[in-house]
Amino acid sequence: MFLTRWWRGLDEPGGSGGVDDAFAQLFTPGIGAEIMGARKFGPPGWHEDPEWKGWWGPNPPFHTPTFIITHHPRPSIEMEGGTTYHFIDASPAEALETAREAADGQDVRIGGGATVIRGFLVAGLVDHMHIVVVPILLGRGVRLWDGLEGLEKDYEVEATSSPSGVTHVTFTRAGV
Repeated sequence: MFLTRWWRGLDEPGGSGGVDDAFAQLFTPGIGAEIMGARKFGPPGWHEDPEWKGWWGPNPPFHTPTFIITHHPRPSIEMEGGTTYHFIDASPAEALETAREAADGQDVRIGGGATVIRGFLVAGLVDHMHIVVVPILLGRGVRLWDGLEGLEKDYEVEATSSPSGVTHVTFTRAGV
């Protein structure tokens, strides 16, 4: 995503086009709020550093109210470009309800990580999902699909391969 023409165009010229760029262009339209887990917001122990404001610098790419699900709530942080981080200790359903109110009729993106996404899937709260499968082996981390056997029965699944080597997999709830 970071090498696409659309993403690079946010800060600098250049970048690739094609399938990856087409999916990257779908990042912001219609999104009114974001939900993410504590590990996506920062490294272990970030909550102990009152100066930590996320991985993305002073102007994060979200440009919406962004809700961090954490067991360590703290005051909200307003960033440049319209992103405001809100720290909540909530279930997936509670977090979604809070984010929907902030989204003002637009969609809510569940940004990750894997534990947060899995929680929303188990609760049946995901209508559409875009997963990018990258051909690298990390050897660690949280496995997204554990405990989700049979998930494909509830979704229409499409896969699109890219010359970059990644595969874009979309899940759309059947009947939506």
